[in-house]
Amino acid sequence: MAALLKSHENEKKLMKRCRELKADILSNSVRIQHVNKISSDNPANISKLKKELEYARGLVFAADAKENQVKDRIKIIKENIATLSKVIEKGESDEIGANAVAEVTKNLEEVTREKVEQEAENAGIRKEIDSTKEQINTLQDEIVQAQQKIAELGKDIQNKSSEAQRELRKKERMERELNEVREKFESKQSEIQAVNYAIENLQKDLEKRQEENQALQVTNEQSFRKLQLSEAKLAEAQEKLDAQTNLTESLRMENEARLVEVKQREEEVNAIKSENDKLINQNDSSNKRLQEIEEKKQELEQTRSKIRESIGAIEREILETRKAMKRDRKVCEDLTRQRDVLSKSLFKVQTQAAKQADILKIHEQSKQNLEQEISNYSQETETQKDMIGMLEKERDHYLKEASCYTQKVLALMEEVKYHEMEIFDNKKKIAEAQTKLKQQENLYEAVKSDRNLYSKNLIEAQEEITELKRKLSIMTQKIAQLKDEVACKDILMVQETAECKKVSQEWNNLQRELEKMKELTIKNKTFMEAQKKEEKRLVTRIQEAETEHSKYKKVLSEAINDKNVLEVQLARRNDELVEVHEKICLLENELINGEKEYANVLNNLKIVRDDIGRCRKEKALLQADLAQMEDLKREVIQAEKELRQEEVRCKVLEDELQIPINVHRWRQLEMCNLEDWNNVEFQPGGSDPTTLEMIKKIHTLQKRLLNKTEEVVQKELQIEEKERFYVELKQTLARKPGPEVAEQMFIYQSTLRER
Repeated sequence: MAALLKSHENEKKLMKRCRELKADILSNSVRIQHVNKISSDNPANISKLKKELEYARGLVFAADAKENQVKDRIKIIKENIATLSKVIEKGESDEIGANAVAEVTKNLEEVTREKVEQEAENAGIRKEIDSTKEQINTLQDEIVQAQQKIAELGKDIQNKSSEAQRELRKKERMERELNEVREKFESKQSEIQAVNYAIENLQKDLEKRQEENQALQVTNEQSFRKLQLSEAKLAEAQEKLDAQTNLTESLRMENEARLVEVKQREEEVNAIKSENDKLINQNDSSNKRLQEIEEKKQELEQTRSKIRESIGAIEREILETRKAMKRDRKVCEDLTRQRDVLSKSLFKVQTQAAKQADILKIHEQSKQNLEQEISNYSQETETQKDMIGMLEKERDHYLKEASCYTQKVLALMEEVKYHEMEIFDNKKKIAEAQTKLKQQENLYEAVKSDRNLYSKNLIEAQEEITELKRKLSIMTQKIAQLKDEVACKDILMVQETAECKKVSQEWNNLQRELEKMKELTIKNKTFMEAQKKEEKRLVTRIQEAETEHSKYKKVLSEAINDKNVLEVQLARRNDELVEVHEKICLLENELINGEKEYANVLNNLKIVRDDIGRCRKEKALLQADLAQMEDLKREVIQAEKELRQEEVRCKVLEDELQIPINVHRWRQLEMCNLEDWNNVEFQPGGSDPTTLEMIKKIHTLQKRLLNKTEEVVQKELQIEEKERFYVELKQTLARKPGPEVAEQMFIYQSTLRER
């Protein structure tokens, strides 16, 4: 901020110098017009000159008023720019900053237009000054003609030497006229000296302006170097963005692979549906076989309870996945909104940067015009010096001629009246001595005034030397501040490298999570193998049941052979058969209840299928969102372009901060203490995001996208695991005893009843 203050002070000094030069030019033009009035004998010329003077004064006053208005507007715009820069540092809202920057750009355009108009008016004033110079030349010619008339009058005096008395009277009259002419000539000479002094001051001011322009060129070169550094940083940020885009493309490829896997799973689900239809057809035959599986019913009920619990868990997980998908959608919508806001702000910043570049070009053109005007003024001063030398030579010549004329008049008077002329000559000599004394006194006063002026000039030159030394110290301080800024930027680079390390750490964490997921898959495989072992155990049990069935057949054959022996025991057997029949009725009731529960399980399966259909619809929506990845890529490319334009605009704003346009802002800044500069608060008119903030936002959005995609992948993996578990359960149910066992049980019951 100290560099900004110093640059403001330099601008203030330049504007002061410009004002002083304008005031000197106006004063010189007024003096020249005054000389023209005095030297002109023609009343028509006097009236014309008065009119031109009044017109020139009106133009000057109008130009001054417009200049003050432009300066006030520049001051307001500078204050707005300062508030905007402060708001950019604080990082406030983008929309407010865009509106404020738009207002500032409008004000700058108006100021540039008014500046162009003022330059045109200044060109008109310069043309009028040239016309007044031409009038001065014509007046000098008229002075020469007047001097020629004086010579003709001297000749008339020689011709009329006989008429002494008349000539004495004429002589007195001529002496009066000569005194008047001398006084006029002396006044003109003093005015010419004043003009020369003003020209010398102008030359000194021009030299100072040239030195200041050189200093400004040095500062411009430094700002250009800063621009190059910022462009290098921009290229690095661009490379980071390219890396992020590559990551998004790889994620898109992974999503496509997952879509293929989802299609495969859908085909598997269709196969499961066909198997379910087969199971429904086999349900009728299984009702018969259920009579033989009464002993295994308890085990089936246990497995059914487990299945219900797993189905409930699956439903809960599906609900959780739905909620997570809704959250993901909300997050995606928020991200798209933020992206739109960023794109709008970048477009506004781009337009403002273009306007700022146009304004800079206009300023450079105005600087070149001022340099050309300065060179023209220096040439005019040289021509005026030559004219002044010619006028001094003519003045000496006319003085010599006047002395010759006085001597001739004295000779004539001696011839007419010698005695009277002696007295008159004495009086004349006394008068001449007095006039010479007066002239010498006037010359002495002029020399005194010149000496005072030269001493003043010396003091001013010394003051300017001290100012130059102070500027040198200011420039050294600026260099130190630039070094500090470079150090700050190095610190920012270190912070960015630390952020890159954090990203790499996050990547390592993700890899660890992937390894954990792989371990979970291994555990699931072991669980599947355990289930397969249980299935084998159940098969062995079924085989044992079949062996027992064969044993029962053998027992029946033995019972038929021993029928005669067991007739005594038929009564008891009949009683036992009645009891068995009652037990069979109870078992049939239990079978009916089991069928009802099986129907409930089928209903639950239908609900699960509906949920699977919903999940498929949501998956289709997600696939549609994935199809929009190309649009997102285009938007990322647009954001990159707008980022570049924003960086160009930031560079232009930095240049304006180093070389501000507002001149009077130093009066407000001097009221503030430099040490308490950080405590100064401006009214926020708006804010524009800095490049670092834009890059950070992009990084955060990309990180969110990556996290959400990882969550989607995890949810899909969970759904796949649930579907596998569902398939395995169906397979275990299919391996359980079917309708054939029920038919055999029915045959056994019928044989027992017949007995």
